[in-house]
Amino acid sequence: MSESMVIELGQEAMFNILILSAPMLVIGLLVGLAVSIFQATTQIQEATLAFIPKIIAILGSVVIFGPWLLNIIIDYTLKLYTNLHNYIR
Repeated sequence: MSESMVIELGQEAMFNILILSAPMLVIGLLVGLAVSIFQATTQIQEATLAFIPKIIAILGSVVIFGPWLLNIIIDYTLKLYTNLHNYIR
């Protein structure tokens, strides 16, 4: 296994991690921003108020984006297993 192959595998793994985490992070960010604006306008300064909407939103995004995320993981795993003989030599 050459150095370029290792670097390519690492880059592809990092890219897949970013793609897989992006929907949940963006939705969590948007919900957190909306809750923060709501708290600022109503002057409710409760720290635990932001957690429940974020948890519900992230769980909903996992349900919505789950099949797509699973497809990306399966494609990456299949690519790794089909090219395993190239990595071992």
